[in-house]
Amino acid sequence: MEENFDILNELGEFTGEIATREECHKKGLWHRAVYAFIIDDNKGNILLQKRSSNKKLWPNMWDVTVGGHVNAGEFGRQALIREVKEELGIEINDNDIKYLVGSTSINVQGDIINKHYNECYLITKSISISDIKIQEDEVSEIRYFSKNELLKRIANNYEGLTVKIGAWNFLERILEKYV
Repeated sequence: MEENFDILNELGEFTGEIATREECHKKGLWHRAVYAFIIDDNKGNILLQKRSSNKKLWPNMWDVTVGGHVNAGEFGRQALIREVKEELGIEINDNDIKYLVGSTSINVQGDIINKHYNECYLITKSISISDIKIQEDEVSEIRYFSKNELLKRIANNYEGLTVKIGAWNFLERILEKYV
C-alpha cells in the first residue's frame, strides 16, 4: 500500500497538496514525521530499535524507539500510536504519550531528500522485551540501554546510532529531566 503524506511549505503550513513517500523523498517536499522514546518507568532504561539491514537510510544502526511518517489527514498522535503497533506490536493509547517538542530536520543521502517537520514524544511505561513483536522488515533488534551507555554513545560521535542529531539532543534533555 502506497503511503501518501500532506505536503507542507517551509513554514510548516499545510499546502493542501498530497504526495507519495517516493515523491516527497525524490523532490525534497516538506512532510510530517513522529518519533518517541520509551523509557522504562521502573528502571529508567531507554528502549531503542536497531534498524533492519534492508532499510535505505541507516541500516543496522540503533535508532529512536519508534518513529515514522504521518499519513495524509492523520494527526501526529494517531501516527505514533499506529507506528508503535506496527513496529513493536504494542498497544498504547493517547494517555500513554506525552508530546515534548517539534522540530525540523533535513537529511540528504544519495537520491533521498528527507525534509521533516518532526513531533517528539515520550512514553514512560514498563514494557517487557518478551511482549514486543518487531516488524522484521523495519526492525532487526530491540534492547534497553542505560542512561550512561546512551550518553557515552552520543558523546562518542553517535557511536552505532543513526545520525539524527536533533533526536539524540532531545534525548539528552529528556534524560536530564526524567531519568
